[in-house]
Amino acid sequence: MEAVLAHLRGAIERGEYEVGDKLPSEAELCRTLEVSRPVLREALRALQTMGLTVSRTGKGTFVVAGAVEDPTFGDYAASDLMEVRRHVEIPVAGYAALRRTPEDLDHLAHLLERMEQETDTTSWVALDTLFHLTVAEASQNPVFRRVIEEIRDALARQSAFLNELGGRREQSNREHRAIIEALADGSELDAVDAMAHHLDRVETTLTDIVHRGRTDGAARPSADSTDHRPSTGAGA
Repeated sequence: MEAVLAHLRGAIERGEYEVGDKLPSEAELCRTLEVSRPVLREALRALQTMGLTVSRTGKGTFVVAGAVEDPTFGDYAASDLMEVRRHVEIPVAGYAALRRTPEDLDHLAHLLERMEQETDTTSWVALDTLFHLTVAEASQNPVFRRVIEEIRDALARQSAFLNELGGRREQSNREHRAIIEALADGSELDAVDAMAHHLDRVETTLTDIVHRGRTDGAARPSADSTDHRPSTGAGA
């Protein structure tokens, strides 16, 4: 999927598909790129998340931007989501360190164990959002929980995006473990630092994905190449 996405994104950013253009049909793209329809559809969804295209029912997929600026996760732009997460989840972690119960710690530890064993991205993402919701619950403030619940779908979409294109799962598991350890120690400062570090890494990965196509992802395929399929590359 990552290879197909890089191929299509590169074509858009090079101007091969201009704003207003309709992409070839799914059937045509599958034949040209020699990929299955599910793989292609994942790549098309990622293009839409990046804000490069829009899908119009019964009409196809159209280019609406020539470069990635601010991905959208559900109802929220990535920049807005990250701004709110910093102002909510970092202090929430501090409150959770002071107010968490043994049951909260057990729940978080169990979630992390499941995340570390999970290999399916969709299942891991569901656990990831539940982890952050549980930290909010551990703060013993129902308003914080309501805020995280409100952005839960956006968090899931962002998590899936980062894991598919940024390979963040193992790193994220380590960051979650550091958060749990700080909560277990009852250290407000360490919990705040651990959550801030986690969100820093999320934002860094997101920024890398957004800018990737402007550097190494924009190269045109070799004209004399006999294989016009997108390169799978490392981590694809």
